[in-house]
Amino acid sequence: MSERARAPRWRRVLWWVLGSIGALVLVAAIGIVVWSQVGVMAAEPEPLAAVRADDRIVITDDSGAIVLAPASGASDVGLVYIPGAKVDAWAYAARLSGVVAEDGVTVVITKPWLNLAFFDLRPLDAFTSLAPNVDTWIVGGHSLGGVRACLMATDADALALFASYCSNDLSGSGLPAISISGSEDGLSTPQKIEENRHLLPADAEFVEIDGASHASFGDYGPQAGDGTPTISDEEMTAQLTELIGAFAASLGD
Repeated sequence: MSERARAPRWRRVLWWVLGSIGALVLVAAIGIVVWSQVGVMAAEPEPLAAVRADDRIVITDDSGAIVLAPASGASDVGLVYIPGAKVDAWAYAARLSGVVAEDGVTVVITKPWLNLAFFDLRPLDAFTSLAPNVDTWIVGGHSLGGVRACLMATDADALALFASYCSNDLSGSGLPAISISGSEDGLSTPQKIEENRHLLPADAEFVEIDGASHASFGDYGPQAGDGTPTISDEEMTAQLTELIGAFAASLGD
């Protein structure tokens, strides 16, 4: 068979291969989108209702994030908070409400693309721009959101991890950092927190909340693979408020 006769066959094979690869990529993309929308852990209604009713907090529901600002208008420090994987952003509003109402910290809770922080490639200023009057910014997050926060940390003034740890090395960054974890966490276990502490600056503050589980950092119900919390929601919120408030205040010292 001549070269001329064979050429169309190779072109057909090439197009078949390219078409097959394209179809697989499309199926995989659709699968990821569908998976990301299934099993999203919703915010519990009662804690969220209490935040909405708190006249000390002004809530702005932006397409990319939820902004919780002190009604007093005075806010020198802000916290960009990235949710854990497949957890509704609203599920963190009650836990973070104390630092807004009592400490005057503006909190921006992001709404990650596909409910997964790793797919959200927006830079930090996409969220800090929602509160332009704030000068000092902490970036932080829960679980996978904390891992993403570590990747954005060099664009912030400080880092706060909630039941999370870094995958990148920030030990030489000089950033003020705090890691808040739970003694009963079955996912970001105390052992995992300890194994990865070397990735944070040597003077980073590590606090383990006694009785807290992984899901204690939000209001979205129990989570598969987690430990059993022995701390009440009220006490958990109080401890987070105290810890974050003090950390935020230290940035101005």
